[in-house]
Amino acid sequence: MEQDPLDRAFAALSDPVRRAIVARLSRGPATVNELAEPFDITLQAVSKHISVLEGAGLVWRTREAQRRPVHLDATALERLTSWIDRYRLEAEARYRALDGLLATEPSRRKKEKES
Repeated sequence: MEQDPLDRAFAALSDPVRRAIVARLSRGPATVNELAEPFDITLQAVSKHISVLEGAGLVWRTREAQRRPVHLDATALERLTSWIDRYRLEAEARYRALDGLLATEPSRRKKEKES
């Protein structure tokens, strides 16, 4: 069964090392060696994490002579953000409606006591 791109992206981001790699790439492209610096794991392990991010469509690589920098795909992150925002906005609307209802509650109680 083919996995949905959104599912692959969220699954890829479920790992803290991959989230840290994405955070680093948000500042600009980096090589595997540069991405591996803050971690106490092998270059091979970092390469595997990058492969997972590539498979999820979150990063891509280019070749510049001997360098193979990894780049963050901002469009892929925007798709994730849009999906999250849709549900966040719906939840916020429900909370605003609840806040409005609760704000009218004290005046309603006061009127009931006066009656």
